[in-house]
Amino acid sequence: MKRIERKHLKENELAHQLESVRSYLEPRSNSLTKIALFVLVALVAVVVISLWRQRNASRGEEALAQAMVALNAQVVPTGVEGVEGLPAAAQVGATGTFATEEAKLNAAIPKLKTAADAYPDTDAGIQARYHLAGALAALGRHDEAIAAFDDVATRAGNNSLYGRMARLGKADAQARAGQLDAAIASWKAMTTEEAEELPTDAILMDLAKAYVQKGNTEEARKAFTEIVDKHPQSPYTAQAREELENLKG
Repeated sequence: MKRIERKHLKENELAHQLESVRSYLEPRSNSLTKIALFVLVALVAVVVISLWRQRNASRGEEALAQAMVALNAQVVPTGVEGVEGLPAAAQVGATGTFATEEAKLNAAIPKLKTAADAYPDTDAGIQARYHLAGALAALGRHDEAIAAFDDVATRAGNNSLYGRMARLGKADAQARAGQLDAAIASWKAMTTEEAEELPTDAILMDLAKAYVQKGNTEEARKAFTEIVDKHPQSPYTAQAREELENLKG
């Protein structure tokens, strides 16, 4: 008898709960349907965006690989037989090579720019633009190189690996372009950062040399001294000591 009563009580409780749920859902059915549709659309959008990004990343990597074939090709003067297995390139008279470094870079730049512009925010696109900036700098096209390095730092983030490498490249391009004040400002900013990826001793050496070029021996002495004192194991330490002796003279 008690079992039957308990069973009836549970059935009544379940019926009451179901009725409560039905009473709650019925007046809200339209709103709940809209919410369900919204969630479904959002999920579909996430899937589509994810697939689109994966497809772009794959295409970007392919475009970068094609550009790097030219950029990594060997330079063999025309008339000199190339080594088998070198990356293919388009220099007439030299199989799989380029006759000059300039020819190689001029062949690589359009390919790098195509990859960078087509997939600008993918990892491959950022890498392509970084190599593009380096190639432009090597050809003496410093203003274009600086702009490309800035773009890399913006897209990759200043504190990312490629962001830091781009900032180093930019400072070097500024110095080569004769923009010493801008280069010094870039290097000084980086010497205050604590990041393992930044070669502080090399940055200090470049900074010191820029000061020497400007005739600011006091600041140059400070930079050389910092290398000696804070980076005694650096490969630049011996040169820094020599430069300090020269400044004394």
